[in-house]
Amino acid sequence: MPRRENDPGTEAARPARASVMMDVARLAGVSHQTVSRVLNEHGNVREETRDRVLAAMRELNYQPNSAARTLVTRRSNTLGIVTVDSTLFGPASMMYGIEQAARAAGYFVSIASVSSVNRASVAEAVKRLREQAVDGIIAIIRQDDGVTAFAAVSEGIVAVAVGAGEGGGVPMVGVDNVAGARLATEHLLSLGHRTVWHLAGPVGQPEAWDRRAGWRSALTVAGAPVPEVLVGDWSARSGYHLGQRLAADPEVTAVFCGNDQMALGLLRAFSEAGRRVPDEVGVVGFDDIPEAPFMIPPLTTVKQDFAEVGRRSMQLFVELAAGEHPHGPDRILLTPELIVRTSSTATADNR
Repeated sequence: MPRRENDPGTEAARPARASVMMDVARLAGVSHQTVSRVLNEHGNVREETRDRVLAAMRELNYQPNSAARTLVTRRSNTLGIVTVDSTLFGPASMMYGIEQAARAAGYFVSIASVSSVNRASVAEAVKRLREQAVDGIIAIIRQDDGVTAFAAVSEGIVAVAVGAGEGGGVPMVGVDNVAGARLATEHLLSLGHRTVWHLAGPVGQPEAWDRRAGWRSALTVAGAPVPEVLVGDWSARSGYHLGQRLAADPEVTAVFCGNDQMALGLLRAFSEAGRRVPDEVGVVGFDDIPEAPFMIPPLTTVKQDFAEVGRRSMQLFVELAAGEHPHGPDRILLTPELIVRTSSTATADNR
């Protein structure tokens, strides 16, 4: 039997109405303008009043209308992230670190990924984010040409690059890859090795270039020979194939790999060739991926603090958005840490 409109059960059957700003104002005993000031973080609200309004919001489970708030503040509290599609540990960890730091700072996150890096793809990603009225963009692009493209299309918006070498004219936060490579190379030299070979990342990527520069610098300062650089593509496969070449050379007693994935492939190549690590060859990687302690043998590596990179990137973004650095610092470099494990611990004298 159909229920009549004035049946008392009708109200119970209807979904509860979502709370609005006037409900919060009424419960807190303030005007709706005061509630608006609290939402928009105005400074001229007494702490006691602010606490009362926030308590009312929690009690009513009030959800601010983000679209309306954007119209009032002209800010969306949304951060755009441009990144390259990648399963590599470094870029994925950087994106996670930035996303976590953004959420902790009260920002929504919108991600635009590109499958290949060129001016057109980067411009399209930035365009998509601008259409969402983001407050600014952080780009995780490791290629030199990609960073240059990002700088060219990000004019008029707060922009920060992550791990991008010189930054291409955009304020940049990253790890000091030169210092990290020096740490790895000096560590192997300190164990008595005559020199250190290097498996480098791809040409044209700032991280690969900086790690190569740090390796070369450490050898030059020590007066050690500088072997030919072998160039990989960050993958374990490339580390394996290049490792087969190194394993066939009895002169090779120490190798610094540009990342841990290449080190993983190298370890397999040396194992298959009967070259014992670390008794005959010392190996050091870069990144400290979660699997590094479980490789055979456990991998000595240079640790990047990706969470800290995320926090510092977000801190710089917030400062730039607030106009605290009108010209922006050129580069913020974080010092990495050498994590010593079994893959490098045998000294050359004990081989």
